[in-house]
Amino acid sequence: MTEQPVEEGRVARRQRRNRAALIAAARDVMSEKGVDAATMLEIAERADVGAGTVYNYFRSKDELAIAVLETLMHDLGVRIEEVTNTFDDPAQVYAFGIRTVLDTATQDDRWKQLLNRSEVIADAMFRVMGQFAIRDLRLASQAGRFEVSNPELVWRVTTHALIGASLAITKGQLPASSTEQIIARLLCMTGIGTNAAVELASRNRPPLAPERRG
Repeated sequence: MTEQPVEEGRVARRQRRNRAALIAAARDVMSEKGVDAATMLEIAERADVGAGTVYNYFRSKDELAIAVLETLMHDLGVRIEEVTNTFDDPAQVYAFGIRTVLDTATQDDRWKQLLNRSEVIADAMFRVMGQFAIRDLRLASQAGRFEVSNPELVWRVTTHALIGASLAITKGQLPASSTEQIIARLLCMTGIGTNAAVELASRNRPPLAPERRG
């Protein structure tokens, strides 16, 4: 006997809609004003929910900002994929992806203001963007471009390295001009040689499509 899917109840639907509305509103407000200047009251009003309702879903503005960042990470992964789908070299797909993440983390204020939560952001990046990065590592290995036996491990280490390097750049501890060197070193974890990593890191990168809103 085939089990019938459990129908979502009215309360569950309302909770799901409220949470999605709060994340969308927070994304808009934080994009306009920055994470620090955004207030929970303004976000609640933009989402058209009661001022106290927001705390039923998020314990703090910081927690809500992380939820927003997770949506930004997923959207960035999709936008990266739209560009890399045109690449012939699977190694370039992965290199383009991690370079774009590094650039975004150091240039987008919504990312920059949360870099001090490095462990939380690295974990979010591993989960949300892993569906793209781990797949790309596997494909490049299958094509003989990389030698990665454990793509999950490589991506886990890479996420922490990307966030650490981004934080160092935004604090002025590393120059922004060091990004290609950073990417080349991270690419060496895939088993390719130094010269090949440097060449990959320096390849021309087509622009992404604009960020989607709404």
